[in-house]
Amino acid sequence: MAGGAIVSGGSGGNPLRHGFIKREYLWSFTLVTSLFFLWGFAYGLLDVLNKHFQNVLGISKLQSTLLQVAYFIFGYFVFSFVAGEVLKRRGYKFAIIMGLALYSLGAILFWPVAKSSETSSNKHAVFGGFVICTGVIACGLSTLEVSANSYVSVMPPHNVANFRLQFSQAFNGVASFAGPLIASKYFFTGANASNLTNVQWVYLAVAGMGVIIALAFFFTKLPEVSEEALQAEADALAEASGAELTTSEPFYKQTRAISGAIAQFLYVGAQVTIGSFFLNYSAENAGIADARGSQLYSYGLIVFTVCRFIGAGILSTVTAPVVLFFCAVFATVCSILIGTLHGSSGVAFLIVIMGFESIMYPVIFVLSTSGLGRHTRRASALVVAGVSGGGVFPPIQGAIADHFSTRTSYYLVVPCFAYIAVWSFYVWNKDGRKWLVGKQTEVEREIEAAAAGTIPPAHVGLHYAHDKDEKDAVEEVEKV
Repeated sequence: MAGGAIVSGGSGGNPLRHGFIKREYLWSFTLVTSLFFLWGFAYGLLDVLNKHFQNVLGISKLQSTLLQVAYFIFGYFVFSFVAGEVLKRRGYKFAIIMGLALYSLGAILFWPVAKSSETSSNKHAVFGGFVICTGVIACGLSTLEVSANSYVSVMPPHNVANFRLQFSQAFNGVASFAGPLIASKYFFTGANASNLTNVQWVYLAVAGMGVIIALAFFFTKLPEVSEEALQAEADALAEASGAELTTSEPFYKQTRAISGAIAQFLYVGAQVTIGSFFLNYSAENAGIADARGSQLYSYGLIVFTVCRFIGAGILSTVTAPVVLFFCAVFATVCSILIGTLHGSSGVAFLIVIMGFESIMYPVIFVLSTSGLGRHTRRASALVVAGVSGGGVFPPIQGAIADHFSTRTSYYLVVPCFAYIAVWSFYVWNKDGRKWLVGKQTEVEREIEAAAAGTIPPAHVGLHYAHDKDEKDAVEEVEKV
């Protein structure tokens, strides 16, 4: 079975016609896709909490970005490498359950911190407690991202990995707009506008959801994937397609993964920058109240989610680097307009740009980790570490906003999208300058069939088999 060796970027074949997940792995796929919903919900709440803490605790815009620093720098940049090592040594199931445990723990800790805000006069200490809780949640989420993104990418059939990850990531978007909708009703209206009581109840519910999903994983026999299988299939597919194979070289020479991690760093930095100060932008640039601004932000996330599903459909026909290039170009134009326009028109482009952002994360992830064989898990950790861009850019934006204006601070994202456009052209050129997706080749089908064997068990890639069975199957792939 396919083990993530996607020589052409994982965008071949039409998944709408031929399917994008094998029946034997439908439950595993469904369970892993639920994780995308979890971190989408957490991220959707993060940006509105930023403004809510400004209002309730009296902190500055720059200070409020400590939430993003804890979330993206500590949680993603620091902990994703730990998560990658755990994944490499203990496998997907252990890593996912560990991530859910950290996620639930951080959410539960919101309750005592929120209660302390009612009695403590030291508001900065209370905010510091929330920052620590956010960091713990982020450690759990980075573990889930390293595991889930990689797991969905290596599932069979391997040639539609872009479409499959795009589909799973769409549920991330569904959850992300639920956060601002909840905030607009329970955080910013009536007596709730000046206290943090409802914050504790929302996060207790989040913790409960995490525990339930962790139990589901605990009692599920989840197929695993080995590095030997990844390498064997990468070798076989590269040889069959005549592509240059670089997986025998050390990881620091894997330029595709490293340049892709930079693209992911810049993308997430831009995305978080756009979301973090949405309410400040709408209030200062268009005179919109926070409750209404939170609603508009949720509408932007709805656009983001709908465009993810639309993007998944487009990826069934158009190659991933081409789709990424045009989205990056249009996002660059929108970001210039956001920094230039005054009034509601600027807010409108803040919503529009979210549509062009929608496909970027999953496409960059798959294109960066394609065909890396034994380097796949390490590349996954590196690309997820690129999410730390979300902790680097908001403080810079906050400083610019405090010194100049929130509107001016949005020029910060222009070079980010410009780099992504250039990188996608580089990948498109490297992958043979293909505009439209092609059918899965006969050789690819033979390699995938040899790797899959009779299911269950699948011996290469995701498997339930013992090491001896797996070794035999790897040799079978090499023969093909």
